[in-house]
Amino acid sequence: MGRNFYYIGIAFFGMINGLYNQVLVPVAYLFVKVLAPALLFGSDSLALLMASLMASTATVIAGGIPAALYERYAGATDDSTEVSLWIWLAGTGILTLPAVGNFFDIKL
Repeated sequence: MGRNFYYIGIAFFGMINGLYNQVLVPVAYLFVKVLAPALLFGSDSLALLMASLMASTATVIAGGIPAALYERYAGATDDSTEVSLWIWLAGTGILTLPAVGNFFDIKL
C-alpha cells in the first residue's frame, strides 16, 4: 500500500475525532476561549472551529508518539517505515473510538 493511503487514513481519523468527540472538543473550546479571545474577534463559531482543529491536531500528534518510539527503538534514520505508519494509523484509530459512535450516530 502506498504511503499516501496511510497519511489519508491518519488525517481521516484526526478529522473524525476533531469533529465528533464529545469530550475533547469542549475542553479545547474552553482553552480557545481563554487563551485567544481577541484573536478570534469574539466569534463563537470561529472559536469552535479552532477547538475542532486543535482536537484533530492533538489526535494526530498523540497517535504518532508510539510510532516515533518504535522508530527510535528500531533505529530508523530516514523516512517512516511501513510498520511505524501502521502503528501511527492504529494509534489514531484507537484515539478516535469515542467519536466513532457520534460519527455513525449510534451514540456509543
